[in-house]
Amino acid sequence: MLTTTRQARILQSLRADGQVTVEELAVEFGVSPSTVRRDLNALSAEGLLRRVRGGGGIEPDRVPFAEVATHQSTQKTAIAARAATLVRDGDVVLIDIGTTTALLARQLRGRRITVITSSLAVVDALRDDDAVELIVLGGVVRKNYSSMVGVLTEQALAQIRATVCFLGTSGIRADGTISDTTGTEVPVKLAMIASSQRTVVLADATKFPGVGLLSVCGASAISAIVTEDHADPATLAVLRTAKVEVMFS
Repeated sequence: MLTTTRQARILQSLRADGQVTVEELAVEFGVSPSTVRRDLNALSAEGLLRRVRGGGGIEPDRVPFAEVATHQSTQKTAIAARAATLVRDGDVVLIDIGTTTALLARQLRGRRITVITSSLAVVDALRDDDAVELIVLGGVVRKNYSSMVGVLTEQALAQIRATVCFLGTSGIRADGTISDTTGTEVPVKLAMIASSQRTVVLADATKFPGVGLLSVCGASAISAIVTEDHADPATLAVLRTAKVEVMFS
């Protein structure tokens, strides 16, 4: 069984039962407890669950944005700094939701640019910056993850044209597919891609393959990715074959 498939099944079990143990999952999937623990750690790092004390069980929990932001923070900051160098004065920059994209917003403070976003974390980072023209997309507020989603968000995106879009992701599959875990976020991401001249994905090494269960787009839909130099080389090779520019933090 593929890692991504097993992790999807773990989340399904959690939604159905509320709590499971490492031992139960190991028996169910026919793998070692250490393999299950690696899966749980990956899902926990993505904010999709929280480990129960002692490591013997897990519980489903939409971990708050502030808590997810603490995972891989040094790596995410470096990726955000590299991504900021791709922005030129005068650009119209579309910024997706996510912890790495929120860090990018901080890197863009003081720049003579226009930022359009559905991320309340990005709004918080730029709301008092006199240099940045900030445009906030409407929609339903997804409070736990500081984002806006829904038809109003998608309709607003259809009216704009950005120079560059910085996209977050839950995972990048071996075939280069960009994925996500939340169904309400996928249409917004697709609208962002369609509204931008260029799309750059921000993803630390843990996003290879990550835990995204839903496909957002194939590699051909993106222009570049900013990641770490130890990200999965096979997947990076697939991206390069698809003419995606690979940049390291």
